[in-house]
Amino acid sequence: MKGEFIVNQEGERLDVLFNANQPALSRSHIKNLINEGKILLNGKKVKAGEKVKLGQKVTFEFEQPKPLEAEAEKIDFEIVYEDTDLIVVNKPQGLVVHPCSSTKSGTLVNGLLDRVKDLSGINGVLRPGIVHRLDKNTSGLMVVAKNDLAHVSLAEQIKNKTCKRKYMALCEGIFKEKEGHIETFLERSRSDRKKYAVSSSGKKAITDFKVLKEFKNKSLVEFSLQTGRTHQIRVHCKWLGHSIVGDNVYGKPDKNLKGQLLHSYFIQFVHPRTGKLMQFEIALPDYFQNYIEKIK
Repeated sequence: MKGEFIVNQEGERLDVLFNANQPALSRSHIKNLINEGKILLNGKKVKAGEKVKLGQKVTFEFEQPKPLEAEAEKIDFEIVYEDTDLIVVNKPQGLVVHPCSSTKSGTLVNGLLDRVKDLSGINGVLRPGIVHRLDKNTSGLMVVAKNDLAHVSLAEQIKNKTCKRKYMALCEGIFKEKEGHIETFLERSRSDRKKYAVSSSGKKAITDFKVLKEFKNKSLVEFSLQTGRTHQIRVHCKWLGHSIVGDNVYGKPDKNLKGQLLHSYFIQFVHPRTGKLMQFEIALPDYFQNYIEKIK
């Protein structure tokens, strides 16, 4: 693939601008191409976050990635609601949302392709319909777009914080403050690139919390997301000193659990076509409730 174009908007990041020009390429792939000098600004190698200026020339030359497509598979998950524009699913713990380099199949996307005729194509062939994600071992509600109109609207609501998402988690220890507002920056951990950490720079992450119940040495806590950063609640819980029970990345594993006790139990958004306020709530999964019963 070879070409060039002139910048017609001021102040955008180069990687973001190029992604708008080539939406079929992922942001991470674009960043790698920029770092390798295969995407140049005015003939010079720059960083992915370089702010572009009007009239600058972007040139690029690289091999087009081989097309990958997710295939339909029989996957067990619950569809809570469905219409012509969107689907609300209850993702079980242990299910990866979409295919990636380490997981080629057996994901929620593979299951959606088996059960749904149409999904939006904005996120490409590996992530059709996916507007937001949940970690593999986080369970609960997700909204999926069936067309591009719905995808754009839902993504905008998440960006503007008008899509409300609430989670329940069982955390280690007793919280000194029973409710609070957490506002930090998150970035990849320098010691482990698969993990994230609170830092003095990076992306802003905002979480509100409220303690619902207390047990001998654990707390059931409600978390409301104002932003949707990777691992956000899990990292914030560790930062507070109250890691989520069963979190084998940011806390400690529990032999009785397959992963962290974190559940997306509530989601609210405006329907992209009708303008109606949509609200869904779902109970804690059995393994989560059973664990609470044992520690009462």
